[in-house]
Amino acid sequence: MEIDFSDPEFLRDPYPALGRLREHAPVSWHAPTGRWLAASHAAVDAVLRDRRLGRFWRDWEPADAYEPFNLLHRNQMMENEPPAHTRLRSLVAKAFARGHVERLRPAVAAEAAALLTAAGPESDLLTDVAEPLAVTVIAELLGVPLPDRPRLRPWSAAIVRMYEVTRTAEAEAAALAASREFAAYLAGLAARRRADPRDDLISHLVAVRDGTDRLSTDELVASAILLLNAGHEASVNALGGGVVALLRHPAQLARLRADRGLIPAAVEEMIRYDPPLHMFVRTAAADVRVAGVTIPAGAEVAALLGAANRDPAVFVDPDTFDVARDPNPHVGFGAGLHFCLGAPLARLELQAALGALLDHAPALALAADPVPRPTFVLRAYTAVPLTIGVAPTEPI
Repeated sequence: MEIDFSDPEFLRDPYPALGRLREHAPVSWHAPTGRWLAASHAAVDAVLRDRRLGRFWRDWEPADAYEPFNLLHRNQMMENEPPAHTRLRSLVAKAFARGHVERLRPAVAAEAAALLTAAGPESDLLTDVAEPLAVTVIAELLGVPLPDRPRLRPWSAAIVRMYEVTRTAEAEAAALAASREFAAYLAGLAARRRADPRDDLISHLVAVRDGTDRLSTDELVASAILLLNAGHEASVNALGGGVVALLRHPAQLARLRADRGLIPAAVEEMIRYDPPLHMFVRTAAADVRVAGVTIPAGAEVAALLGAANRDPAVFVDPDTFDVARDPNPHVGFGAGLHFCLGAPLARLELQAALGALLDHAPALALAADPVPRPTFVLRAYTAVPLTIGVAPTEPI
C-alpha cells in the first residue's frame, strides 16, 4: 500500500494509515520517496540498532548553495557513524555530563511555574509556556545571554523545516539563512567563552578534550545547534502533543491529578502516543535483512517511530492513552548508537511543565481545537488554546 506524506488528512492524523501500513508488512517499498519504510516495532528497532544501517552524510547539491546547511550536518554526531560518531559523541557527552541536567532542575521547575502563573485565564500552551520554557532551558544550558535568546526559536524552527518530506523553496531559503546566522552567532559566542569561561555547556564544549583531541569550531557549532534544534523542537512538540492527548482523555487527567507520582510515566506515554519525531532515515552500507526483506546496499530505509509506538505486538491497547502504562518500551528517543543524548534533559523539562500545569491550571481544558502544523517528520501544533483558571461551561 502507498502512503501520501503530503495528504492533509494523513498529516492531521497519520496513525490509521500507519497502522494499515504496519499490518500490510513490517517493511515495505515506498516508490514515491524511493525508500523502504519500517513500520513494526521490531523492524524499527532493528533498523535503529543494526550497525550496517547508518547515517552517512552526503552534502546536498548544489553544494555551494547548500553549504550553510551542509556545514552544520557534516560535523554533527547524528550524521556520522563510528569512528567519527564515537569521537564526537564522546567529547560532547563529557561536556554534557558535567551535572548540567541536575543543575537546571530547580530553574526549569521555577520557570514553568512562573510561566503558568503569568498566563491569563485563557492562553496558548505553545506561545505562553512550551516555547519560552524550551528557549530558557536550552539557553541556560548553552549559556546564551538573555538579550540574544529570542533569536533561538526562529533559527531553530527555520532549520528543521529542511527535514520534511515535502518543503517549499521559501522554506529552504529561510533554513539556509538561519543556518548561516546561527553558526556565525555560536562561533562568536564560543570565542567569547574561550576568553572568558563560564559554568555553561558552550564553555565546557570549548574546553573539552580527549588527550590532545578536542572539538574544532565547526564541530562545536554543529554540536550546539544539534542539541538546540533536537532538544528545543522535541520538547515543544512533545509537550504540545502530549497535553492535547491528556486533555482529550479527561479520565487520565483526573488520574494524574490524583497521583502526581505518575508524572514520569505520563511523560513517557506522551512521547509514545504522539511522538514529536516520526521518521529517522538510515542508509544501508551493505545488503541487510530486516523482517524478511533485503534492504540493498546504498538504499535508504525510514524508521517510522510513530507506527512502531502503536504496534499491538508490543503495546496493550496501543491506541489508548494510559498515563500509567508499564512497561513502555517506546522508540520516541530512538535506539542504539544514535539514542538521543538529550533524553534526560527532555524528560526533566516535560516533567516540570506537566507538574506546573497540574499545580497552576486547576481548570485545565482545551479552549478550542488545537491547530496542527501540516508536517509529518516533526509532528507538531501551531496553537493549543487552553482554559487555565476558569472551568469551561461545556466540554470541548
